[in-house]
Amino acid sequence: MDAQMNMPDHQTMASAWMHQFSDPAAWQAFFKVPAMDAGPMASMLKDSGAHLNPDALEALRNDYLQKAGLLWQDFLSGKTPALNDRRFSSPEWQSHPMAAFSAASYLLNAAFLTAMADAVEAPPREHQKIRFAVQQMVDAMSPANFLATNPEAQQKLIETKGESLTKGLANMLHDMQKGRISQSDESAFEVGRNVATSPGDVVFENELFQLIQYKPVTATVHQVPLLMVPPCINKFYILDLQPENSLVRYAVEQGNTVFLVSWRNPDKALAGTTWDDYVETGAIKAIEVTRAISGAAKVNAFGFCVGGTIVSTALAVLAARGEQPAASLTLLTTLLDFESTGVLEVFVDETQVALREQTLGGGGLMPGRDLATTFSALRPNDLVWNYVQSNYLKGNEPPAFDLLYWNADSTNLPGPMFCWYLRNTYLENSLKVPGKLTVAGAAVDLGSIDAPVFVYGSKEDHIVPWNAAYASTALLNPAKPKANRFVLGASGHIAGVINPASKKKRSYWTNDAPKGKTAKKPLSADAWISGATEHAGSWWPEWAAFLAEHGGKDVKAPAKPGNTRYKAVEPAPGRYVKVRAD
Repeated sequence: MDAQMNMPDHQTMASAWMHQFSDPAAWQAFFKVPAMDAGPMASMLKDSGAHLNPDALEALRNDYLQKAGLLWQDFLSGKTPALNDRRFSSPEWQSHPMAAFSAASYLLNAAFLTAMADAVEAPPREHQKIRFAVQQMVDAMSPANFLATNPEAQQKLIETKGESLTKGLANMLHDMQKGRISQSDESAFEVGRNVATSPGDVVFENELFQLIQYKPVTATVHQVPLLMVPPCINKFYILDLQPENSLVRYAVEQGNTVFLVSWRNPDKALAGTTWDDYVETGAIKAIEVTRAISGAAKVNAFGFCVGGTIVSTALAVLAARGEQPAASLTLLTTLLDFESTGVLEVFVDETQVALREQTLGGGGLMPGRDLATTFSALRPNDLVWNYVQSNYLKGNEPPAFDLLYWNADSTNLPGPMFCWYLRNTYLENSLKVPGKLTVAGAAVDLGSIDAPVFVYGSKEDHIVPWNAAYASTALLNPAKPKANRFVLGASGHIAGVINPASKKKRSYWTNDAPKGKTAKKPLSADAWISGATEHAGSWWPEWAAFLAEHGGKDVKAPAKPGNTRYKAVEPAPGRYVKVRAD
């Protein structure tokens, strides 16, 4: 989960390929098979101990030669090849025969390399690393990424009489100064002004977090408050972007008294903070304060991504202490069972974790910029090369987009906390094993949490694969599995979650046991999806109904935030969320 964990340097790679493509002889080499199945691929196979079956390689080679021959015949006959890739969808690629041929040749070579990676015989984790490394190389090689081979950028250069190049260079220099690619017009947004604007007050703060209590908008509220614990790896306002797509606002409108943890963006003062601190001083303290202010014996606990891992650990610690403060638990795109972590597995192995422990385990900060770069690398065409083409090659200014503004507002992580998390979850998958881990002085058993659970996964999530999110249903509330719910939404890690009910977009799937029947145990993920029913629109109303079911009776909405002990400190969104990592 670090940009320097075997990650390619995009600027270095781009420079190398720009130099190569400026040499006509390099084009000839680019179209040949030997250049595509040697070098990096051979080195990766040798280093990993994996191998490629000679028969499989020969089949791939023959298929490639056949397609390359047909492509060459089309070129000689003047036939423009079809380009079924959105990177080459503009008319300029079709109107310039050499550009169309170069794009088609690239796609052919890319398919060949990808097929080779898929055909490699290796253990799953090593196979994933090889596939990921090849995909990074393939994406970087696209002729759309370089001015010398991008007819769109060349056409704009001519039309603007060089102004697009001047602007592109200025954009690139500006991004080099701030150390990251601009994905949005960041001047268009300000936290507290037009993002993170739901009315409320900070009612508690310590060195690790501020607790926000949001202002009710209904005359009555559910007696059981909702406590939201977002991930500490990014800012909380992904849950409160703007009124029309704010999950916080929606929860308030549904009659919930909403409390939310706003994590501090760690600096050197927090460089020694541990996972235990995030659980004890963070989530457990937030539960305590929420109960004290609301006067309720229990809370509806909520965790998103890493926040879900933290709050689940906290509830297990409290259960070990004889406390059961959750009326329900909601987990959105959360990992508790780290058996299947998707593409993030490529960044975590014993060597890399040991290196992080040596450099950060005793104290230090994992820079938010490195984390952001890593997550961008998971979708390089969308989050890296797309902006290289638009911002630098064409000289465009990035548009104003609230979600991408949030995406660039990264957070640091304390080294000890980060290292504990990597080793005990991603590497060793110990959290799911009852009693294996001790956190805040207590043995952790997720099965001891006595609360019904609402688990949400996103079907196209590349960070928390939906079947990995679903695995939580087998770990939580095992004595009463019928009380648990799993809902699967369309789209990815963020877009699937932030899917406002008012927009009536996308869809979601459910597979609930018929009323009157008792579920013996959770279905397998494959069995669940095979029997699931698709529904149009957002899954938010399903969640709202779950909260209402476990919200207790309706009571008069609180007239003011906090209480005599915990008074309002400052208006939401508070100071902590405004501190930037860069």
